[in-house]
Amino acid sequence: MRCADCQIRHRAVCSYCGPSELEFLDAIKSYRTFRPGEEIVAMGESTDFLGSVVEGCVGLSRIMSDGRRQMVGLLFPSDFLGRPMRPEAPFDAVAVTDVRLCIFSRPRFETLLKSTPALEQRLLEMTLDELDSAREWMVLLGRKTAKEKLASFFAIAARRMAAVQGLSLEDEVHIALPLTREDMADYLGLTIETVSRQIGALKKAGMIEMTDARHIVIPDYDALVEMAGDDSDGGMIA
Repeated sequence: MRCADCQIRHRAVCSYCGPSELEFLDAIKSYRTFRPGEEIVAMGESTDFLGSVVEGCVGLSRIMSDGRRQMVGLLFPSDFLGRPMRPEAPFDAVAVTDVRLCIFSRPRFETLLKSTPALEQRLLEMTLDELDSAREWMVLLGRKTAKEKLASFFAIAARRMAAVQGLSLEDEVHIALPLTREDMADYLGLTIETVSRQIGALKKAGMIEMTDARHIVIPDYDALVEMAGDDSDGGMIA
């Protein structure tokens, strides 16, 4: 597939590139697929590639000193994996679902980055968006109740998937959950039982509809966002 025809072209790191830059990226890219649970890169490992998520979801995590794993982020289609000019990976990156990556040769991508303001600008914007997301997640983990955490997670997933697919959040939003309930519990700092209970509460409140175990419908995105911020079930964490 040529870069100009890519399904994530309008949101990926190459979205501001002109024809000549896209031709160069076409020449240095390749595709790589990963199965669920397969490691893409290990924390501290030096990599010779950078890449964009084309399909699927990638989990970023870190192993703590006592052996527990803490998920710290998710990468969705159009998100960028890796750090230019810093070959060592700051986190483990593991395929949560079937994943397809658009891989760039690190040396050649970094050479293009230095001479292409449009590519550099888009990468800066994506880095700042990632910083905003990290701050949003700090609030979610530290101050929100269990129901707010689940509502926030579903709202974030809906917003990201709608953006990639070019859909409006004013209509019903259909999303495929990238995580199992066990993964969601790990990611949100909850127990599996709490995740199941709060999903049931959101269904009862009409905030979500489950078509099956991994697919949900959000009838009213604004109402879900309001519940994510104003719900008091369970009390605030001190």
